[in-house]
Amino acid sequence: MCVIIIKQKGKDVPREVLKTSARINPHGLGIVWLDTFEVTYHKSKEYSTLDTDRPYIAHFRYATIGKVCKENTHPFVCGKNKDELFMMNGTINGYGNQKMTDTEDLAIKLGDTPRHTWKQSLAKFEARFVAINTRNRSFQIFNKELFTYRDGVWYSKDNVLQSNVVAVYGTLKKGFGNYYSYLRNAKHLGRGLTKDKYPLIVQGLPYLIEKKGKGTNVKVDVFKVDNTTMRKLDALEGHPNWYVRKQIPIRLNGKVVTAWIYFNPREENSWNGSNHVKSYERPYTLPIYQEVEDVQEIIEEQTCTQYDMFDYEFPTEESPICVDCFHDLQHDGFANYHCSGCDGWFTEEEVLRFS
Repeated sequence: MCVIIIKQKGKDVPREVLKTSARINPHGLGIVWLDTFEVTYHKSKEYSTLDTDRPYIAHFRYATIGKVCKENTHPFVCGKNKDELFMMNGTINGYGNQKMTDTEDLAIKLGDTPRHTWKQSLAKFEARFVAINTRNRSFQIFNKELFTYRDGVWYSKDNVLQSNVVAVYGTLKKGFGNYYSYLRNAKHLGRGLTKDKYPLIVQGLPYLIEKKGKGTNVKVDVFKVDNTTMRKLDALEGHPNWYVRKQIPIRLNGKVVTAWIYFNPREENSWNGSNHVKSYERPYTLPIYQEVEDVQEIIEEQTCTQYDMFDYEFPTEESPICVDCFHDLQHDGFANYHCSGCDGWFTEEEVLRFS
């Protein structure tokens, strides 16, 4: 994960984007201020520091390799070349260890190579990079084609640009199976009802029929998602060849919002007019927990060089279980778990919630 944000003077990063960046990348915030080229380090929840007209390059970290602490917050010095700083969004196999991030390991190696060779060296990685030269007061983006440019601002990933509103009524609902694979990083706006009545049918899995005015006002969960997640949802639902995505009004928190929802046109003619429900409920019950921000406050914290970050260990008496396919999860030696059954990845926070 992680995200790098490059903002020049006179441009604007919406506060909601900053908050989303901190929420899904909670392990540290490093900033290079482009008006002074000073570097400052913060907790991710101090994202309001970036709500300014000052130009900057910011890195929100999501830890995959290396401890969660101030020393592992980007940027890193490139070896003995103190003028060169380095940020990365991505993961590189074979670099880093339990203490050191793969980014710092790569930065040290780059410091021993000529600057003009970096572009070719970094192009072989499926990751995004920014190098900053504090002496020349300049910076360079590597693998620029992987970045997103929005309203004059560069983002290394678009998952913080959650501008699409989608309503879900089945396995994508918060806490249900597909939620963890597709929507756990999306912003949950709340639970609502379709403004108009529709038939919600459950035959093994649920589907919605576009017969407006019939059925009932269906209970839905409403999320804001980025374009990449929207494409993944379309693929999951087979839009537009199986399910069809359309926008409808949703009553949410006392207001009416317009949201995308998936209809199943293939079953319209087979509906008998009576077998519909108001809400799809899973056949098993999982506990509903607080958001990650709240969970962090109750997890035992430890200090890493006087930096107040959380750290913990998962009990080793038995292997944790994947909430999607119920296979055993394997710890990667850092901060994540991998499921060999569905090839899913989970953070330790997510695993602890269901232990």
